[in-house]
Amino acid sequence: MVEVTSVDPRIVIDLRYATPNNFSGEQLYPVARCLLRRSVAERLKRVQDRLEPQGLRIKIYDAYRPLSVQKKMWAIVPDEGYVANPAKGSRHNRGCAVDVTLVDAAGRELEMPTEYDNFTERAHRNYAGGSEASRRNRQLLEDAMHAEGFVGLKTEWWHFDAPDWKDYPILDVPLDQMP
Repeated sequence: MVEVTSVDPRIVIDLRYATPNNFSGEQLYPVARCLLRRSVAERLKRVQDRLEPQGLRIKIYDAYRPLSVQKKMWAIVPDEGYVANPAKGSRHNRGCAVDVTLVDAAGRELEMPTEYDNFTERAHRNYAGGSEASRRNRQLLEDAMHAEGFVGLKTEWWHFDAPDWKDYPILDVPLDQMP
């Protein structure tokens, strides 16, 4: 596992679960450390390389998530369409999933169909509503991520998995105890 900014300092970090600004209303992480498997962070760097000529950057809302936090999330939203069942583990628990959006050169978020952690059909990748700009931005993010091998979750426009996530074990090491 590596700190994403050690691989690419251009990527903006806004770890929502290290603050109460998330669907739980609680701070779920003791520290704001954005960790991923090195191969996943390197894929994100290549996505950032693709976006930079357009004046855009990636902003990360979540990355590695300990299994103990997954259990807390499941207790609040026990719906596998939006929260992975901790009995199976999450791709976040493996350091192989990332929740992202796009920001402009000044760090302002681009309009998307919903805010982060919206558990309605408006957050689905195939949602045809919302503004034209939000749909265009969602597609731009999806195209850039897919070009580097990431696979999106159908119910969350922000969630992407690395294709080799099955190669890694589920972890439950707290963020403040990761090396």
